[in-house]
Amino acid sequence: MSAQDNRSQDGMRAVERVRGVREQDSRTGLQQALAEQRLHEARVAELRGRLESGSFFDSGSAGSFLALRASLDALSAAIRSAEFDVAAHRTVSEAAYAQWALDRARLAAVEALIERRAEATRAEAARREARELDEIAVQRWQRRASEREGA
Repeated sequence: MSAQDNRSQDGMRAVERVRGVREQDSRTGLQQALAEQRLHEARVAELRGRLESGSFFDSGSAGSFLALRASLDALSAAIRSAEFDVAAHRTVSEAAYAQWALDRARLAAVEALIERRAEATRAEAARREARELDEIAVQRWQRRASEREGA
């Protein structure tokens, strides 16, 4: 292997390391975005549960009815806000997934290129070895042929 091939291989390994770090970073970002999205979804579910459990008014004064209605209105506003947060975090999660998929594809491309180059190097080494073995076989055949002629 020549010095040029070694430099090229070292360069590709460096690119692979950089791509690997980027893929890991984007995977970590995706995991964090999904965790935050789940957290906001749980908040919406908890608020909806509170709304459903507190939405009944059997009897009482008009003041207690108005207080219940005001608290339910506030709870509904909190749910709308939480649903907006879920939608925003879903968008962030989708963007994080797209970035991770892109980084993963780039890493896979570099890994495939390195593997193809390694396979080509192995194939060239096998051809070189076969050529050397053929030359050795020809030399042995010539030596035997000259020994037979001399005898």
